[in-house]
Amino acid sequence: MIIARRRFRSRLLLAVALAIALLFYLRPTRFPDLNGTYTHKPTILFRKSSFDWTTVEQHHPVQSVITLPRGTPKPLPRIQHQFGQKQKNVPTSQARAVIVRNAFLRCWNSYKEHAWLHDELKPITGGAKDTFGGWAATLVDSLDTLWIMGLKSEFYEAAQAAVQLDFNHTTESGINVFETTIRHLGGLLGAYDLSGEPALLLKARELGDMLYMAFDTPNRMTPFWLTFEDVIAGTQMAGTHDPSASPASLSMEFTRLAQLTGDDRYYDAIDRVRAFLERTQDKSLLPGMWPTMINFRDEMVPDNSFSLGALADSLYEYLPKMFILLGGLEPSYESMYRKAMDTVVDNILFRPMLPGKEDILFPGTAFVRNEGVSLVPEGQHLSCFVGGMFAVGGRTFGIDEHVKIGERITRGCAWTYEAFPTGLMPEIFGLLECKSLDGCEWDQDRWREEGDQSLKEGFRNAREPGYLLRPEAIESIFVLYRVTGDEQLRETAWTMFQRIMIASETPFGNAAIANVTVDGTAEKEDSMESFWMAETLKYFYLIFSPADVISLDEWVLNTEAHPFRRPR
Repeated sequence: MIIARRRFRSRLLLAVALAIALLFYLRPTRFPDLNGTYTHKPTILFRKSSFDWTTVEQHHPVQSVITLPRGTPKPLPRIQHQFGQKQKNVPTSQARAVIVRNAFLRCWNSYKEHAWLHDELKPITGGAKDTFGGWAATLVDSLDTLWIMGLKSEFYEAAQAAVQLDFNHTTESGINVFETTIRHLGGLLGAYDLSGEPALLLKARELGDMLYMAFDTPNRMTPFWLTFEDVIAGTQMAGTHDPSASPASLSMEFTRLAQLTGDDRYYDAIDRVRAFLERTQDKSLLPGMWPTMINFRDEMVPDNSFSLGALADSLYEYLPKMFILLGGLEPSYESMYRKAMDTVVDNILFRPMLPGKEDILFPGTAFVRNEGVSLVPEGQHLSCFVGGMFAVGGRTFGIDEHVKIGERITRGCAWTYEAFPTGLMPEIFGLLECKSLDGCEWDQDRWREEGDQSLKEGFRNAREPGYLLRPEAIESIFVLYRVTGDEQLRETAWTMFQRIMIASETPFGNAAIANVTVDGTAEKEDSMESFWMAETLKYFYLIFSPADVISLDEWVLNTEAHPFRRPR
């Protein structure tokens, strides 16, 4: 080879020159890397999956397609605080953003080396596992984080891999409709909205066509699982006891897909779920809210438990966000939000009884029984998104009291992090509650009788003591910072980030924690779900970024923190 190269050196030089010229003309767009050097971006080449779901017969086709609302988007109120030309503490915030980005990059490089194209990295052993069909969940989920953090070389490498995924290649017999929608479809759409890469939209549409088949049931309500054989055979049915958040929070992703492709089928699919929610909102056992579990097959809401936490959370989160994403052109989302939150304030929120009388709130779980509504005063890490939801809803719909409620809930979640020796919040925990949201006097005798004396005063228990690297607390802290401009929230976020890193860092990444109540070295679990890089680290990065980076007045984020561009 060396002799051949010398012999044909002139030809090779000419070929290289022609190749460089060709690349220049075919790839004119350039992007800066982290050291400011401009590099030509690579071409992203889309590859079709080996099965085309648009060729599958619809056994329950719609007779008339519901279209996206037509018209000019309404001018909506500002959500973000008017920061002016400069935010405070810029050098410190920039340095912190770099530290967060380095933590992300460390995890990304480990994923790339040890788990590339698998769903998750095992952060302790350095292995890989597939929990969502084997379609590179961490890679797809992290695409827009790579872009936002300025890791453009890594982004294009990952995007190229993402658009060549074969959604027909899986060992699973079906897919979790909700998780695949928020992580994979949301990840592809968010990455497309940021980068404008056409191949990402093509891959999103391909996946959307598969997920669209989940609506092929007699009443067009989706099951929790899309089982491939049932879809093809036409035997698929909606569930009779499914989590309310599953079919009821696919709306942002399918709406954005419809907006970007101009294909109203996707909007038709989720607008039928919206109509179901609207007509059943006042028919539940707790009018204004929907129960945690719903009979979607018979379109009934008989369950007696109501929560903003697990199984129900993003149903409520998407009410104000859908209003924003549709430019205010579908008014039912506002009316449903207002009704739901009135019921939440009256029946779900509680204030803990604490010796320091901290003015904080938590969403609990309500049960409707013959004797009335009873509240279980348990907090969940999952329900910490509620602070941000109230803040966004309050700004969007002009309800100042909701912004204040959002602040009290967000500060409650931050307080809970500080209440445990690891500086982390458990999955589920119980508190002694006041009878009123206005507060109450501390009762030491009641604490001795009902509380867990091994925990901080005020706690009944830490029923599920693990921490799974979840994002909901920092999500609301970020949103509240952008809404209020309160710089102290950045300090709260920085303390939280440091404690998470101390407790969870491993040789390959960051690991879930088994028990946050144990002082000393926390026991780690060999798990690092894709939301760690898609959400948790993204929100930590954004709170230390300039306010115009993913401005909440220009973008709306889905429940997996994927940014969709707001209509203009």
